[in-house]
Amino acid sequence: MNPLRKKRLFIILGILAGVGVAVALALSALQQNINLFYTPTQIANGEVPHDTRIRAGGMVEKGSLKRFGDSLDVQFVVTDFAKNVTIQYRGILPDLFREGQGIVALGKLNADGVLIADEVLAKHDEKYMPPEVTKALKDSGQYQSMQSKEGAQ
Repeated sequence: MNPLRKKRLFIILGILAGVGVAVALALSALQQNINLFYTPTQIANGEVPHDTRIRAGGMVEKGSLKRFGDSLDVQFVVTDFAKNVTIQYRGILPDLFREGQGIVALGKLNADGVLIADEVLAKHDEKYMPPEVTKALKDSGQYQSMQSKEGAQ
């Protein structure tokens, strides 16, 4: 093989190897930052990996919000009207957070099945509900009954 061709071949192979390493690193970083959405039913059925950051959402059950003393610790129950999941959060809840409304919490599930949230997202207006929560409620058949309750108010 001609020395010039050999040099070009090594350069091309080096570029391809560099691009392959860059793509592998990018995919690895993206995979670690994926937060999959799970419903309370999926969490209760054990479909969620422990110690993996997830998003969980549903309706905050009325009467379930508990505050602990002078700290920022709160605990509440989220439901999809089939199953419930307890969420613990340390921090200031969003202004629009209230019982009976849809939320999405980001965090990790512990061994007891409690979601330890590091972020809680609340809806931004009266009619809005996170798309994942809407889908979960539709799947459980509770979405229509909720709409009829809202219409009656």
